[in-house]
Amino acid sequence: MEANSNSGQVPFTSALKVADRWLARIEDILDLVAAFFIVFLMMFAVAQVISRKLFNYPLWGYVDIVEIVMVTFAFLGISYCQRLGGHIRMELLVRQLRGRALWIFEILGIIVALGIILVLLWYGFTHFLRAFQLGDSTIDREIILWPAKLVIPIAFSVLSARLLIQFFAYTRLALHPEAEPIAIPVIEKFEELAQHEIEGAIGDAAGDDNDQGAPR
Repeated sequence: MEANSNSGQVPFTSALKVADRWLARIEDILDLVAAFFIVFLMMFAVAQVISRKLFNYPLWGYVDIVEIVMVTFAFLGISYCQRLGGHIRMELLVRQLRGRALWIFEILGIIVALGIILVLLWYGFTHFLRAFQLGDSTIDREIILWPAKLVIPIAFSVLSARLLIQFFAYTRLALHPEAEPIAIPVIEKFEELAQHEIEGAIGDAAGDDNDQGAPR
């Protein structure tokens, strides 16, 4: 309760919550779009197999379309994953840190990541612009490529906004370690992770027992 009361007095708390909430909506939409294209690609692959096996007729532009669609679920969910802290990272050292030292360490990581993403964003956008101006297309079926190449700067723009929000969130915690963490993924201790896994396993076992004991 003290953390909640203190967090209300820390500067930028409300602004961070609003920014995090609105960006999360955009990330959720992009993640749903990526999921839609995954389902589409699965159904498209099934249709391709059936068409070739039964009718000996491959679908038009199958290879080209697969190459284009793959960029959606490879990049559109990247900011969503960053929000949840789902990216692979080395935490052996980070898990040993506490308080202001932890938040400063996270700030340094965010600065490095933001610098790299901004460089990739710039070159990704110039690559899209060149493809748009030249009318770049696939080799086989000559499908226009610039919409797929536009996905990368869009995804990196959203990721840059997420990293910027997390930078201010970690800076806020570095200045006020007693404040409630917001707009950042909270690293759990190994004991907490193990406890959550045990609770989940117990819950699943209890659910199975209830299903078996229910009247049929």
